[in-house]
Amino acid sequence: MSEASARDLMAQRFRSYLPVVVDMETGGFDAQQDAILEIAAVTLSMDPEGNLIPDATYAYHLEPFEGANIEQSALDFTGIKLDDPLRKKVALSEAEALGEIFRPVRKAIKANNCTRAILVGHNAAFDHGFLNAAVNRCGIKRNPFHPFSSFDTATLSGLVYGQTVLARACRAAGIEFDNSSAHSARYDTERTAELFCSIVNRFKDLGGWNLAQREQGLEED
Repeated sequence: MSEASARDLMAQRFRSYLPVVVDMETGGFDAQQDAILEIAAVTLSMDPEGNLIPDATYAYHLEPFEGANIEQSALDFTGIKLDDPLRKKVALSEAEALGEIFRPVRKAIKANNCTRAILVGHNAAFDHGFLNAAVNRCGIKRNPFHPFSSFDTATLSGLVYGQTVLARACRAAGIEFDNSSAHSARYDTERTAELFCSIVNRFKDLGGWNLAQREQGLEED
C-alpha cells in the first residue's frame, strides 16, 4: 500500500477525524478558574498495514493565565515547581502554547486527508474541558478539535483490558510505564498514545476493522 493509500485509510478509519492525543497538568479541577501548567499533544499516523502509530510529540510549559487559581495539592501531586528557573525561561502563555500545538495539528489533518482533529485523552472529558476553556479565554476562532466529541482511553481500557488507571492499563497492554515519570504532560501523553494505538490495532487484528475491505474500496474509488 502506498503512503497516499495509508492516508486515505486514516481518513476512513475515524469518519474523517484525525485522533490527536492530549494531556494537561493543571492547577486543579475547575477548567474555568484553574491554570493549565503543562500541555502536550501527540499526532498519530497509519502505516501501510493499517496500524495506528504515534507520530510527533509537542509539549510545553505554560504560564498561568492572569487571575488563575492553583491549588497546592495539585502542585504536590504533579511535582511541578512554578519557581523553577528553567520552567520560567521556557514557559509560554496559553495563546502561544495553543498556537504551537494547533499549527502542526492542522498540518497533520491536511496531510491525512481528514477534516478535523478529535481529542484522545485518558479521562478525556477533563482535558477537553480545559482545552475548550483555554480556547475561549484566548479568543481562538479556528480550533482544529471537535468541540465535544472525544475518545477516552480510560473507558476503552476498561473494556479491553479491565483496567482504567493509566499505569495499570499500559502494563496490561504490554507498554512500559515508569511511575516516577508520570504526571508529566509529555510522558502521560506519549503513554496514552501508545495505549490508544494498542487498543485500535488489537481491534483491527481481531477483525473488527477489516483492512482488506477498505483497500478494495480504495481501489474501486
